[in-house]
Amino acid sequence: MSEENRSKSSDSSERKRQRIRLARLEADMAYFQARLELIGSPNSSNRAAQRKVFNLLHKTVASKILKLKRRFAELN
Repeated sequence: MSEENRSKSSDSSERKRQRIRLARLEADMAYFQARLELIGSPNSSNRAAQRKVFNLLHKTVASKILKLKRRFAELN
């Protein structure tokens, strides 16, 4: 296999890994959003704590998704 073909294959593999990672992160986002909707307006300190944690997780994963999309755009 020539160096050029190896490079193309490597780029293709990297793009595939990035797409899979992005899909997993988006699934995580959907889960966190669903949990937040199920919690609704917290009526206990436990639910308030859960809401706070899921909000933080949601924001963190959203940030990772943006970074990954930027990096993915650079590969193309």
